Amino acid sequence: MFDAFQLMQNGNPVILAFIGTCFTWLMTALGASAVFFTRSIKRRTLNAMLGFAGGIMVAASFWSLLLPAIEASRDISMLSWAPALTGFATGTLLLWVIGRSLVRLESERPLQMVSESRCKRCVDMLLIAMTLHNIPEGIAIGVAFGAVAAGLPSSSLPAAIALAIGIGIQDIPEGMAVSMPMRGEGVSRLKSFWYGQLTGIAEILGGILGAATVYLSRLIMPYILGFAAGAMIFVVVNDLIPESKLFNSSDIPTISFIIGFMIMTALDVSFGNYH
Repeated sequence: MFDAFQLMQNGNPVILAFIGTCFTWLMTALGASAVFFTRSIKRRTLNAMLGFAGGIMVAASFWSLLLPAIEASRDISMLSWAPALTGFATGTLLLWVIGRSLVRLESERPLQMVSESRCKRCVDMLLIAMTLHNIPEGIAIGVAFGAVAAGLPSSSLPAAIALAIGIGIQDIPEGMAVSMPMRGEGVSRLKSFWYGQLTGIAEILGGILGAATVYLSRLIMPYILGFAAGAMIFVVVNDLIPESKLFNSSDIPTISFIIGFMIMTALDVSFGNYH
């Protein structure tokens, strides 16, 4: 077990990012496969999953991305926080622009589980929106593994793996959010599943790009790490948290969020190099 962990620790970051994002793609495919078994998912279960994933992603955004970005900036900028926050602002702005470009369509909310029938164009735009939405998640995983390979003191392999797991958890309802509305429009189960899982491939591409960029250039690393953090925080605040509270006033999403945040923080602090 230890030897396997050491092998991963010293592995190529691009390969590790590829493996991590392949896992998230499989989770997307798992969610999309729901069209073969059910017409819906219990709202309480979905809310708990979204809240838990949101807590993991918020904690990871600080411990695995923003803090390493600040650490990496100490040697290249008088204001160590500036590159990280510049990247952070850019990441949130890009996701905001993407969301606003789809504002006239109800499918701009990619995590929304829709029970009523939609027009074919809305389903098509949902597919596009989800694909665009998954790219920064893949980049976040890639830069987390890339930061480990680059030897950033605040980065750790267990934290990068935990981040991939957290994103994978919230990819399950995302896969459902694409495949089930398509099925509701009369598309075959097999085709609905195919398009649902296809959106997860964007994360693989984003992961490879993120890992390669961070590993090859330490100069732009703080900006890329900050960008990934900003994109993830935007997704959590704009999509996961509102969606977890939709149609339900239960405290389950909040409790799940706190649990997810605590678990990710414990993993990062325990396995990261914090003094």
